[in-house]
Amino acid sequence: MTRESQITQSLPPAIQKVSRNLQLWGFWSFWLQLVLGIISAVTLLFATPALFEAKENTRGIQFGIFSAFISVLLLTAAIVLAFRYGKIGRKIENRDPALRPKKSETIRLIRIGLIFNLVGMVFAIIGAETLVGLALAKLLTLAPQLISPNPQQFVNSLDLLIIQANTNTITAHFTGIVTSLILLDRISN
Repeated sequence: MTRESQITQSLPPAIQKVSRNLQLWGFWSFWLQLVLGIISAVTLLFATPALFEAKENTRGIQFGIFSAFISVLLLTAAIVLAFRYGKIGRKIENRDPALRPKKSETIRLIRIGLIFNLVGMVFAIIGAETLVGLALAKLLTLAPQLISPNPQQFVNSLDLLIIQANTNTITAHFTGIVTSLILLDRISN
């Protein structure tokens, strides 16, 4: 019998369940959010030149990119918290109850992660809505089959790149929200 199985066998089943849930859901949440967050961050880095353009018709794009960056920053904090879920799950396996993290502290940490993901998702949605609205406005101002001398009137790859980054960020925050809700449900009971 391995040392790890001896430790978990000596723990009450409820503690084992909480530990497993924190480790499992923390692992999946961490990796899903990390991969989607990296994709979003790299995609947004390609869009940063639009932030520094002073043209009047790029103000909406600048606001959309700014919202997306705020969302990615909040996602970074949520990723750190998701990583901590797994660490807490391992600490809960301690035989000494005095050294285990308190249930109230663990629930508070999960709630903080939930708040980061909810606020981050709001910023990502605002950014995506702004950019989709601008792309739609560009399309609606064009007459069918018209070739315009002004390339700013066309929906370009930058517009779609930023929309894709926001969509990935929304998905990452959604992953964190689902994880937090599942953990709150399984730890609270």
